Amino acid sequence: MAGIFNPPTPFNEPVKGYAPGSPERISLEAEVKRQAGEVLELPSIIGGKEVTSSRRSEVTMPTDHRHVLGHAHLAEGDTVERAINTALAARSEWAALPWSERASVFLRAAELLAGPFRDKLNASTMLGQGKTVHQAEIDATCELVDFFRFNVQFAKELYSEQPPVSPPGIWNRSEYRPLEGFVFAITPFNFTSICANLPAAAALMGNTCVWKPARTQAHSAHYTMELFKQAGLPDGVINLVHGAGADVGDPVVAHKDLAGIHFTGSTPTFQHLWKSVANNIGNYRSYPRLVGETGGKDFIVAHASADPVTLSVAIARGAFEYQGQKCSAASRIYVPKSLWPEVLERVTAMVAEFKMGDVRDFSTYIAAVIDEKAFRNHSGYLELAHKTGKVHFGGKADSSTGWFVEPTLVEVDDVGHRMLAEEIFGPILTAYVYDDDKYAEILQAVDQTSPYALTGAIFARERYAVVQGMQALQNAAGNFYINDKPTGAVVGQQPFGGARASGTNDKAGSKANLARWVSARTIKENLNPPRDWTYPFMG
Repeated sequence: MAGIFNPPTPFNEPVKGYAPGSPERISLEAEVKRQAGEVLELPSIIGGKEVTSSRRSEVTMPTDHRHVLGHAHLAEGDTVERAINTALAARSEWAALPWSERASVFLRAAELLAGPFRDKLNASTMLGQGKTVHQAEIDATCELVDFFRFNVQFAKELYSEQPPVSPPGIWNRSEYRPLEGFVFAITPFNFTSICANLPAAAALMGNTCVWKPARTQAHSAHYTMELFKQAGLPDGVINLVHGAGADVGDPVVAHKDLAGIHFTGSTPTFQHLWKSVANNIGNYRSYPRLVGETGGKDFIVAHASADPVTLSVAIARGAFEYQGQKCSAASRIYVPKSLWPEVLERVTAMVAEFKMGDVRDFSTYIAAVIDEKAFRNHSGYLELAHKTGKVHFGGKADSSTGWFVEPTLVEVDDVGHRMLAEEIFGPILTAYVYDDDKYAEILQAVDQTSPYALTGAIFARERYAVVQGMQALQNAAGNFYINDKPTGAVVGQQPFGGARASGTNDKAGSKANLARWVSARTIKENLNPPRDWTYPFMG
């Protein structure tokens, strides 16, 4: 084929409402029931083939931890080496495809996901990751569809970036090659879209991947691989391997052909990976690209001029949707004394109406946290809250059926308190109330209290206060919101990522991220080379 092809214009996938009695609700309820009624074997998938293991890990529902959804087969023996070798063997043929052919695979994946795979991915995300129907829809379907569609457009734009000048007799051009080696994608539990996009973004640019998902996301990862297969992704391009971090990560990071790591997860894990790469730096064929989105201690700062109604809605939604298990969830708020009584009253009233329960009940607004480890961690912070702060609502946890932690608001009087600085990653919000005339001082505290810099928001009606907040917090958040909650970044609208201890800020859902998965080659062709070695000045 010959031609310069323009892909379909990308658009954001519309979010379905799932109102009672709607066709999409009836269809999804049936798929949730079907998936809940089966126990899957969840093998590694290498070169398109299922690889089982004698070592298995139960995958259970967070909202009913006695309900087993499947068994993840953990890597053993030569599983990891086999995955690496398979990725390397598939590289040359996949990289040699015209970019438009690779793009077609992911455009087809987008259409399949928007259609027949919508229920599969949504249901598996609800059951396995404890998301309500709305949270699953905006993540597992809409955001992932957006990643597929917009990444193709961004890839086209990247490939189109060529030298602006070629003098007479010279043709200058740029080639964007896949990285030399394989890419290691390490993904978290909390966003199915992120989990699929990390290997897919690298693969779109001609790379082949080893993908290690979190074991708590193994259920939807299984259906994601099925989606890739149905979309026509060749075997060996993305190889899924289940296993503990060290069992998979250590041999991968030590391999000489490691070309890059695409990571979303905890800050300590990413720092460990970075150190491991540094320790192996002399062994690699090329310097691995390290792209990571890690922790956060995301904030909302209110100025005295803020609208208390919109501020309260942003707090209730931004802190507690998906049990606060979003990288961007509001975890600390700073409210002036003049607004605090009304804001506290409004937020308390809203949270009192939240329905907590099983995600199979579509009226549920708050579900369970992901697993026992998270439950214990959150329980420890609840103890700290009761000892060192004033708990306005919540403050309890119950693991009798699922890993349920109540939405909790604790007020502290120490601006440097641990609960204002440490990542909790659960439905626990910490408030600090400040004197109205101390706005400048509180902005400085927000900037310096926590090592993270992922998302943050300011609420103010006075424009000078908005500008002051933007300037004071310019390095405190990679995604910054004005009079809006700090969650809900949309692909194609707000590329996502933070700096400091929150990652490398390579902006998932942007051309900048895709540029990390190619290595540019500058080509100069002389169309009429000189035939005489002398220069005019020598005359």
